[in-house]
Amino acid sequence: MTHITVIGTGYVGLVTAVGLADFGHKVTGVDLDTSKISVLQKGKSPIYEKGIEECLQRNIKAGRLDFTADIADAVSRADVVFIAVGTPPRPDGSADLSQLESSMDCIADNARNNTIAVIKSTVPVGTNRRMQERIFKHNPAAKIELVSNPEFLREGRAMQDFFHPDRIVIGTDSQEARDVLEKLYSPLNLISVPFVWCNMETAELIKYASNAFLAAKVTFINQMSNLAEVVGADIHAVARAMGMDGRISSKFLHPGPGYGGSCFPKDTRALAAIGDAHGVNMSLIKTVIEANEQQKMRVLDQLKAMLGSLTDKNIAVLGLAFKSETDDIREAPSLTVVRELLRASARVTVHDPAAMDNFCKVIPNLTAASSSYMALENADALLILTDWNEYRSLDLRIIAEKMRGRVILDTRNVLNKSLIKEYNFIYRGSGYRLD
Repeated sequence: MTHITVIGTGYVGLVTAVGLADFGHKVTGVDLDTSKISVLQKGKSPIYEKGIEECLQRNIKAGRLDFTADIADAVSRADVVFIAVGTPPRPDGSADLSQLESSMDCIADNARNNTIAVIKSTVPVGTNRRMQERIFKHNPAAKIELVSNPEFLREGRAMQDFFHPDRIVIGTDSQEARDVLEKLYSPLNLISVPFVWCNMETAELIKYASNAFLAAKVTFINQMSNLAEVVGADIHAVARAMGMDGRISSKFLHPGPGYGGSCFPKDTRALAAIGDAHGVNMSLIKTVIEANEQQKMRVLDQLKAMLGSLTDKNIAVLGLAFKSETDDIREAPSLTVVRELLRASARVTVHDPAAMDNFCKVIPNLTAASSSYMALENADALLILTDWNEYRSLDLRIIAEKMRGRVILDTRNVLNKSLIKEYNFIYRGSGYRLD
């Protein structure tokens, strides 16, 4: 049985730890946050992710999974160490690698010889090579092989993505490390998951290139949606027809208020910074970043145009997470929109099935409703920012009864448009309007 230590128990680290334990390995999850470790030791997940708690409890009970705050001890007992720490953006967009560097120093000091260190964190191209050199300089006697193994987990579907990934990307120059990783991921080989073997720089760039391309795709359909609204085209038909083209595919062709989350905003800015550092023109990526920020502000412009003024208006905001099926609000459009509404002296009531606690920690003193319908009481306008399934089934008759006004801005196109006119709503969706 391979003994694995996973440093970091955020989305990537916890899913990795739980998933590898479910493969039959002995796994220790490590985090410096002792309160998080205490929660995990009790079999509770600190993150909102479908299926993770059941898998967590199953593997703890089987004795394959445990958690500790003692990183040195956990590293010293491991055959393989996965590093899944944060690489947040600095003010200039470049990645802050301080947590990764601390992890590398700990590995250099405590790992036994022939340990494989696997970086899951998203890092600038060349980082794995520099971390290998850092380990050697820190401890010249250490025999530790470094591997780049970027993650491609979608929040809300992370467990599914771990057990049924589109591909596994592994960057290494070491045949020994390749043999270890092949054995580690053998359950995925059995279901014919494609493996991409490459050098570390290629693996690093694959991660950034993938996320930047998807961010560009989101931005593209948002701009097409904005145009469709003006010229009278049906953006859903446009997206559907585009998606039928095998060169394009239908994924990420859903208009909305802009992308958010822990990956796209951070990774596009980091990729632009990497290009600048190497003197390579990344104008397309920079335009995607700028356009996405404009898309968030467009929500405010639309709402103001529909209401005439935002001052002293009651705005019901449904959906705070950057996407459905998660409680993650990092870089969520809701943060920009709600702050601007408050700055314009609007009164804001919010609701989200999972993200309200996280949101109200960042923007306190808001009125948080316990249900979507309660958020609508005396509202002058309804603003939908996240496509939770429960919002798709909202009863327009009840909405009409609850609201004081008749303005609906549905940035995710979740409501039943065929009934909108029946209740005399002034409605706009993404790429669609009824006045």
